[in-house]
Amino acid sequence: MPEFRRILAVCALFACGPFLKAQTSPADQQPETVTTAPLAAPEDAILPAQKIGPGDLLSLSVANSPELTRNFRVSPDGTLTLPLLTGRIQAAGKVPEQVEQEISQALIKDQILVHPVVSVAVAEYRSVPVTVTGAVHHPVTFQAVGKTTLLDAISKADGLDANAAGEILVTSPAASGGQLVRRVSVQQLVDGSDSSVNLTLYGGEVIRVPTAGRVYVLGNVKKPGAFPIQDGDHTTVLEVLALTEGLAPYANKEAYIYRKESGKNGRDEIPIPLTLIMERKAPDVRLQANDIFYVPDNKGRRLTAETLERISGFGLATASGLLIFK
Repeated sequence: MPEFRRILAVCALFACGPFLKAQTSPADQQPETVTTAPLAAPEDAILPAQKIGPGDLLSLSVANSPELTRNFRVSPDGTLTLPLLTGRIQAAGKVPEQVEQEISQALIKDQILVHPVVSVAVAEYRSVPVTVTGAVHHPVTFQAVGKTTLLDAISKADGLDANAAGEILVTSPAASGGQLVRRVSVQQLVDGSDSSVNLTLYGGEVIRVPTAGRVYVLGNVKKPGAFPIQDGDHTTVLEVLALTEGLAPYANKEAYIYRKESGKNGRDEIPIPLTLIMERKAPDVRLQANDIFYVPDNKGRRLTAETLERISGFGLATASGLLIFK
């Protein structure tokens, strides 16, 4: 399973570029979409041009018109209310150059300027949020400014944690008005075997990294615990015993798997010839996610499946000492 941890190294290659925020200055007039801001944002603070949306902050500059040279916030309905103009400017869904043209035409129509020189740039995006949740180090919501990919998003969340499952769920708005859910293989994302899985994000996506299934190893082993098991991995009895550092001195020769089958109440009990497996006289047995692998003591004392399930749900770090008989 170490390949799933390589995402940390891959994501470390992606750095978040600095965003220099402009200083503010008071405005003479304060329409509902106006925020106090500088006459023009510095060149290195202007963000890459893409379609504008509600909540975005626009840096507007009109030559010889200080009333219009400041920052304006796009209203929730996607419009701008500007001083001197009688009507509103539709901004949402357009790129800055299109908004420049609309403002120029409005200034001419309202006979404010004959030959307006208008410049519009995006100082802050708020309309293209991407949210990363689940088994990542730091869940985050950020704005998809410029070209943003799935790896970029995972990087901003400081990578996957050790409990991440083998796939990532990406939910995005669908053209039909519903939602589209895409499943991405972590393995393919990390090793680059299929570049199409590194999805381009446009804003509005929710990226959820599920927690991997677990195998609970309880009873007379040296270090009982819950161990992640990835989809498609072949985790076996011998492998989980290695993770627990082996059997305790009073372990029985036979162990049990308690497995919950779909549609059934309770768990099925599956006897395992533990000693024969360890001596390579019987085939190793595969374990499934959510299995409880239990090693009783050599005096025949056993906990019930119901008790084991309650303990595994309660927390192994607290309860593991109760499961070893000496």
